[in-house]
Amino acid sequence: METIPVLPPPATESPTPWNWARKNLFSTWYNSILTVVCLIIAFQTIKGIIVWATTKAQWRVLEANLPLFFAGRFPRESYWRLWIVSAIIALLGGLTWGNIQRQERLWNPPLLIILGAAVVGAVISPIDLTSRFYLLGNIIVAAASYWAGRQINPKIMSWMPAIWVLSFPIVLWLIKGGLGLTEVSTNDWGGLVLTLFLAVISIVLSFPLGVLLALGRQSSLPVVRLLSTLYIEIIRGLPLIGILFLGQVMLQLFLPPEYPKLDRVIRAIAGLTLFSAAYLAENVRGGLQAVPRGQIEAARSIGLNTPLLTILIVLPQALRIVIPAIGGQFIGLFMDTSLLSLFGMLELIGISRAVLANPSYIGRYAEVYIFVGIIYWIFCYSMSLASRKIERTLGVGQR
Repeated sequence: METIPVLPPPATESPTPWNWARKNLFSTWYNSILTVVCLIIAFQTIKGIIVWATTKAQWRVLEANLPLFFAGRFPRESYWRLWIVSAIIALLGGLTWGNIQRQERLWNPPLLIILGAAVVGAVISPIDLTSRFYLLGNIIVAAASYWAGRQINPKIMSWMPAIWVLSFPIVLWLIKGGLGLTEVSTNDWGGLVLTLFLAVISIVLSFPLGVLLALGRQSSLPVVRLLSTLYIEIIRGLPLIGILFLGQVMLQLFLPPEYPKLDRVIRAIAGLTLFSAAYLAENVRGGLQAVPRGQIEAARSIGLNTPLLTILIVLPQALRIVIPAIGGQFIGLFMDTSLLSLFGMLELIGISRAVLANPSYIGRYAEVYIFVGIIYWIFCYSMSLASRKIERTLGVGQR
């Protein structure tokens, strides 16, 4: 019998940057040409951006209008209320994120880089000294609460959703006023404050409404299923700009003259919520249909009735499956708030248009919209990171 020779293991190259580049960028002659061309284009593009940003751009438009971008026409003497609101959000956000990151390293390099960049940005930012102290204080609160969130017992941290809900009346009281504080009209809300308020409230309200619509469309009751289906299909067939137009302009025309005028912020939240809920319902419905039939049969076999079966078995699995789609929906809703600038609401885009209408800043579109774009990117990317972290924690797509 012929003996099969024992071959040595294949030689492996050391994982050096040059070996990686040779394998991925210069593996063939045409890949090498494409790599060189792309590097030249990238170098020229980056060079042009740096030259423009350092020699031609007039960043004075941002420095002079920074309070407008963040707070709109909110009274300057009441800015301390907004700083307290941001401190509450930093505290609760740090506790929540620390609890989610409990199993990972305390201070990993990316987190340290972000923290260091935030401190440097607070120190060199073109704002008054008092605001710098407030900003540094919020950064310290966020870092300390992140550390605390990792130390507190997980059973205690399970109350965080309820604490977030209970914090909302306090936040609303600080922003709107009343009960001892000077009342600030919603007409004076603007900038990032208004954008975040509209987005957060719409997200919080559209989620349960979307879940209920998805369950209604899957219901065995014909009337409930028909009404849910009609709502979803009608709303999904309309553009968001049309729904916002109906809420901001047409609604008051159909109401009796003696009927009190609804606040425009409430009308905006209603339009965003109703629109987002229809799309969210279809995402959740996809998750409901993906739950294995055996799970439902097993739950029925142990005597669970329909409400308990839905709440304890079906819905948790369905929501876990569609976390990526829900995250994308919330990011889209955050960006959709920019459409309200068409109706005179001074959120981020509306404030930008108001600033650019000033004769002193005519033509400074690039500087303003790059700055606003960076703000949108920071919040959207943060939501994306949170969504991916939840996916990894729950093992979406892995088990």
